[in-house]
Amino acid sequence: MERLLVKIASFLQQHNYQAYLVGGFVRDWLLKRHTADVDIAIAGNALQIARQIAREVKGKYVLLDEAHQIARVIVAADSERWQLDFSPFLDGIEANLAQRDFTIDAMALKISQWSQIVDSSMVIDPYGGKKDLEEGKVRAVSGNIFEADAARLLRAVRLAAELNFKIDNETEALIRRYSQLITKVPGERVREELVRLLALPGAASFISYLDKLGLLIQIIPELAETKGVQQPKEHFWDVFDHSLETVATVEHLLRETEWCYGNEGILAEAPWSKVIQEYFAQEVSKGSNRRMVLKLAGLLHDVAKPRTKTVDGKGKMRFLGHAKEGASMVTAILQRLRFSSKESELVESLVYHHLRPAQMTSEELPTRRAIYRYFRDTGDAGIDILFLALADYLATHGPELDLEEWQSHCRLIKHILGEHFKQKEVPPPKLVDGHDLMNVFGLKPGKEIGKMLEIIKEAQAVGKITTKEEALAFARKKLGLKETRLEKSR
Repeated sequence: MERLLVKIASFLQQHNYQAYLVGGFVRDWLLKRHTADVDIAIAGNALQIARQIAREVKGKYVLLDEAHQIARVIVAADSERWQLDFSPFLDGIEANLAQRDFTIDAMALKISQWSQIVDSSMVIDPYGGKKDLEEGKVRAVSGNIFEADAARLLRAVRLAAELNFKIDNETEALIRRYSQLITKVPGERVREELVRLLALPGAASFISYLDKLGLLIQIIPELAETKGVQQPKEHFWDVFDHSLETVATVEHLLRETEWCYGNEGILAEAPWSKVIQEYFAQEVSKGSNRRMVLKLAGLLHDVAKPRTKTVDGKGKMRFLGHAKEGASMVTAILQRLRFSSKESELVESLVYHHLRPAQMTSEELPTRRAIYRYFRDTGDAGIDILFLALADYLATHGPELDLEEWQSHCRLIKHILGEHFKQKEVPPPKLVDGHDLMNVFGLKPGKEIGKMLEIIKEAQAVGKITTKEEALAFARKKLGLKETRLEKSR
């Protein structure tokens, strides 16, 4: 980074461009935090200068906002990908800093002095950002920052979470006052802040904080319906608090944080391995991975319970169809917030199937066939659903958890996972294909071929058939056909 900035500073100086390093870059430099994002404010035509710098450093120029003259230059250097955002200022750097959000982001450094900087005394700091960094405080530059850009409402919480800072009391009051403005923010920007927040360890407490600030229900009004909705006696919390606790138990099971109601026995019994750890680190979409998506599903998995709740004459509560209805609701929610199709489809599947593992419970462990069908039906979300089911169970019982029952529940999930990994480790060879079925049984191309191949594949997966001859005999029986001459000759 140093070499790249020195090169850019030298270029700007040669052309007499006045420029400053500003915002998050200065903050992170003072905190000695690594960052690959650089904000540069320029006195001049930022778009034209950004194009020149892109050529100079062999980077990619990206126009972000033509009306406000904001551009980005992406550079691959020092085995890293750097992102440099250029914006103009007209009335001096302090006027530019006055338009920024929080004091810790309203600081600047002359880029021409970058290679000469020896300490923080050279930082331009009109709003006391350095002091707030020392005190671990997120404080608004002025009282109108949220009216100017309501996305800052979420950004305040995310910054505090990332830096382990606290939002000062006056800024908290401002957030509560202007919380309704978050509904005017484009879904893409809300999604970006939520993803970054959920990706952090301890996201459950941050989501709870969003609720206390009045932001969560503004973002996802469907959750308002879950507040105060009572559940059957085995549930320790109402639907809303249970949903928040499910995010916390997801994090606990993913070994991110401690759960305040947890004990050594909980994690000792829960499944975990390097393979599972790597699985949940897999990217789902830009900025998100399976860990983040599982937390989001934990928050939303019971969103339809209020709409499906019934109480019979004996006082028994039921939430029939809440998983199916919930899947439809989360699809609409995530589309509104501009989550990607991959993220939406994964959360939808998690919500739709989150009861499935518990339904496989009986006096005996599920058969190979049942496990095969489970992963066939749940596809790419099968493992994620198992962990959501575990988190859901913990968040149901809370401090009243029975450790023996928990151990039994974990044995079920471990068995399902173990059998799945066995089936996946050495995929069985394909015994027959569509041409075989058409040639031997005189079938015509169509859906019937695909259905029969799936039936054969399932029988093979559970060890019922192992050879081509057995597969054809099995298919003939399923089709209700007599043995053909070709088969008799084999």
